[in-house]
Amino acid sequence: MSAAGWYVLIGAVLISMGLLACRLRGLAITSAVVYLGVGVLIGPTVFGLFHFNPLKQAHLLEVITEIAVLMSLYTCGLKLKVPIRSRLWRVPFRLATISMVIGIALVAALAHWGLDMPWGAAILIGAVLAPTDPVLATDVQVRHPGDNDRLRFGLTAEAGLNDGTAFPFVMLGLGLLGLHDIGSGGAWVVRDVVWACVAGLALGAGLGVATGRLIFFMRRRHLNAVFMADFIGLGLIALANGLALAISAYAFLAVFAAALAVRQTEQYLLSRHLDTPQGEAIRSAGLVDRSMHFNEQLERIGEVLLILLLGGSLFLNSWSWEAVLVAAFVFFVARPVGVYVGLWRADVTRKAKHYMAWFGVRGIGSLYYLMYAIAHGLPKELGLQLLSITLIVVTLSIIVHGMSVTPLMRRYAQPA
Repeated sequence: MSAAGWYVLIGAVLISMGLLACRLRGLAITSAVVYLGVGVLIGPTVFGLFHFNPLKQAHLLEVITEIAVLMSLYTCGLKLKVPIRSRLWRVPFRLATISMVIGIALVAALAHWGLDMPWGAAILIGAVLAPTDPVLATDVQVRHPGDNDRLRFGLTAEAGLNDGTAFPFVMLGLGLLGLHDIGSGGAWVVRDVVWACVAGLALGAGLGVATGRLIFFMRRRHLNAVFMADFIGLGLIALANGLALAISAYAFLAVFAAALAVRQTEQYLLSRHLDTPQGEAIRSAGLVDRSMHFNEQLERIGEVLLILLLGGSLFLNSWSWEAVLVAAFVFFVARPVGVYVGLWRADVTRKAKHYMAWFGVRGIGSLYYLMYAIAHGLPKELGLQLLSITLIVVTLSIIVHGMSVTPLMRRYAQPA
């Protein structure tokens, strides 16, 4: 497809979605389902107007998906006003650690013994499909900052955390395939698990607190100053990402922690200065909220582009039995088992657990991890196999979760 064709297509999709947004809210589908349908129609599955080859464009897709996930993680962190000391945080932490590890182990076992993959590839595909998606799961996330519903808060915070906590297992899979140095004698645990995760969270938290206090300090000195919240948000994302890469920490965790710390710092300072001009100035300026809304718009644009490319990557023969098998296993076995075991005796209602077990949306994060692996030397034949599985899992997740989210969330909102 020519450049002119792309401009026309994307322009038509954006205008159509903008005009039909109200009608879509009444239908049992999400916007991602619509984008996917358009991508499939113009892709090789139907009309063949264009074909996007993720293997040949792995580096490009890695960059695009990384930016999309970073933007979404930042937005995700800004939505969460619940104090870190709150008991509510126990649920997403357990989902992003215990439940995620169980899910990786189950998918790896299926891939090794059921699909005859070597352990390195099996662990890699388990890790690629492990994170729940912060980009495509917005319909089950918190509706606004301060939304403390256990289900929505748990899924939102989990999506913010597990895009980073899955990374050690990606590195382990690559290491077992000889594509990453995992060392010996526990080096992988020390470097790729403990250091990279802790350093990423600490770095992001420090940057977020410093940024939040700097904004407050400048407001106190210059009450009428005008700040560009959009630039501050983008700058913090870039700074956290760059510094995390420089010290071999996980940038996804750093960006999420930075956004969370900015929100928490603003909230803390406001509570300490509620009746002062400084507190009122920060509240009226709405720097954090304005930054969040701006990033939400960028997130939606990235969603349009990436889902169109996903649809344009699919052929009819992409629907292999092993890809559909893995998707069914992830949705109906790995995710539910991980959630129920990880949340055993947790302070969550049985109803909320059932919904958490179902809404493990897979999406852009999985595409990023796979492109990262391919760009780091994954053999072509193995890359094709993992690509086929990942594309189908993400596609089916968009369809089945996208078509079930509206009726299920309406049902969830009804009193028991």
